[in-house]
Amino acid sequence: MKPSKFTTALAGLLLGFTLSATAAGPAANDKTTAEATFAGGCFWCMVHPFDQLPGVISVTSGYTGGHTKNPTYPEVSAGGTGHVEAVQIVYDPERVHYEKLLDVFWHNVDPLDGDGQFCDRGSTYRSEIFYHGDEQKRLAELSKAAIEKQLKHTVVTEIRPAVTFYAAEDYHQDYYKKNPLRYKFYRFSCGRDQRLEELWGKN
Repeated sequence: MKPSKFTTALAGLLLGFTLSATAAGPAANDKTTAEATFAGGCFWCMVHPFDQLPGVISVTSGYTGGHTKNPTYPEVSAGGTGHVEAVQIVYDPERVHYEKLLDVFWHNVDPLDGDGQFCDRGSTYRSEIFYHGDEQKRLAELSKAAIEKQLKHTVVTEIRPAVTFYAAEDYHQDYYKKNPLRYKFYRFSCGRDQRLEELWGKN
């Protein structure tokens, strides 16, 4: 059957809308997720605090901040790569704000320790905030100033622009779920929870 003039005109109109949308690129509100990157010592221990937050979509353990491409765990642990153990968070900013992520970050690190975190010593385990964009940088700096005022000490946690993040090996991902007993023993034996309670209280 030969298409009517109306059908032909409608098809042309729809094609025009499609081409216009393609040329303009995706709509601004298509971006429904955001990323946050934090280093706070052993990445095993930084996953669970964020993983349980409503609005957090995923938490990946990995390495960032250094110069070695595609680093392995033995390479990072040995030093010389410049990388730190870190977590990269994908979240829905409509459900959880970056300020909340910052709050969770601070209360799970010792921001006064510049030589590592808890029993893990060395630059691989330093605490850092890697910001994605100017707004995250602004909020991170404000939160750091507030923490310094609260603790009445200089906070040594660095704030740096985010760079390439390399996911760690599979056996490191969701370690607290895969090995709950070992995870709990490690946290306790490392003195992590004891120091966090000393800094921030039981809550």
